[in-house]
Amino acid sequence: MTVSRSDPAARPADSVPDPAPETTVSQRIAKVFPSLTPAHQRMADYVLANPFRAATMRIDEFAQAVQVSVATANRFAHALGFDGYPQFRAELVRGFEATLAPVEKLRTELERPATITEIIAASLEENERNLQATRRALDADACERAVTAILEAEHVYVLGFGASGYLAGLLQHGLDMYCRTVITVAGVGGASTAARQLFKLTSRDLVIPIAFPRYVYDSVALTERARAHGARILALTDGPTSPLAPFADIALYVSAGRQLSANSDAAVLAMIEALCGAVAHRATGSVKAAADMT
Repeated sequence: MTVSRSDPAARPADSVPDPAPETTVSQRIAKVFPSLTPAHQRMADYVLANPFRAATMRIDEFAQAVQVSVATANRFAHALGFDGYPQFRAELVRGFEATLAPVEKLRTELERPATITEIIAASLEENERNLQATRRALDADACERAVTAILEAEHVYVLGFGASGYLAGLLQHGLDMYCRTVITVAGVGGASTAARQLFKLTSRDLVIPIAFPRYVYDSVALTERARAHGARILALTDGPTSPLAPFADIALYVSAGRQLSANSDAAVLAMIEALCGAVAHRATGSVKAAADMT
């Protein structure tokens, strides 16, 4: 599990995470750097400065980026103690597994011959499978508690960054008719503005964070802060291994895998619409509220 890390007040929400401090490749480079040839030192500098980019490159792309031959790139991997370039790249990838998964899936998909119609049909079928998996995994108790928590909350804060920011807006829109106050904690102000909005949370408030791989660290950090302020947490995420899960009082899990991108927003949106429908069904005066809005 990889979480995109950033300072909530300083870095953009979609920034690429820093490599883990225990990254073996970095340690190997540090150990052998003085004994490397000038060409290999140049390659080592490139890897240390661009670990994420290097992890996504085939050997020919890496060689071209540092202006060496493919053979030299392979010898560089050997100099670091790897059997070859594939093992070297695999070790780089290991530190960015969740972040790189969509890149690797896209690379594989683009190498497979297919018509445009086949691609569209496959995407629709993928969403169908996601929805079926999500429906099979529904937790009746969690669903009941989620609706109750939403309707009983004094304020509902919906939290999301990146693509989840748009989904947060749709959830806010869907709940607005049935709740006392629903606030979207996302927008042009970024994480620092979101942190200010969450500053006055109490135990009577509910925070609904939305986060899927690649997880945005700001969402996780602000969820942890909201929990520390005593607010209840209803997480919309992909599963119990999500970094949101430890902070959630209630969690609704969505199967949102997608071949051509990080996640299926359609699957998450379907859960949002289903949740809003359940709230409308349970809320008193929902018919009057709907009539007043027409």
